[in-house]
Amino acid sequence: MPEFVKVAKTSEIADQSATCVEVEGKKIALFNLGGEFYAIDDTCTHRGGPLSEGSVDGDQVECPWHGACFDIKSGEVSGPPAFEGVARYPVRLIGDVIEIEV
Repeated sequence: MPEFVKVAKTSEIADQSATCVEVEGKKIALFNLGGEFYAIDDTCTHRGGPLSEGSVDGDQVECPWHGACFDIKSGEVSGPPAFEGVARYPVRLIGDVIEIEV
């Protein structure tokens, strides 16, 4: 049964940036877009690059390895060379604590 897990505080992730958190053995990229937080798999579906280390432009992240682009809000692929999206995880805030449902 899915449950929410505490992963960070809002002050730990600058606006328009990301960090990698590990929850139950899964690497998850956690993004701050103007104070709204989103979580997707951290592993690019093209060759496994770390999306949390990619360039953020609006609501898009570009994989640092080969340039595949993903929609941060949905996990859908938005640019090659990847052809498959990544999983998206529900996020909630409890005060300044960020929780991800896994």
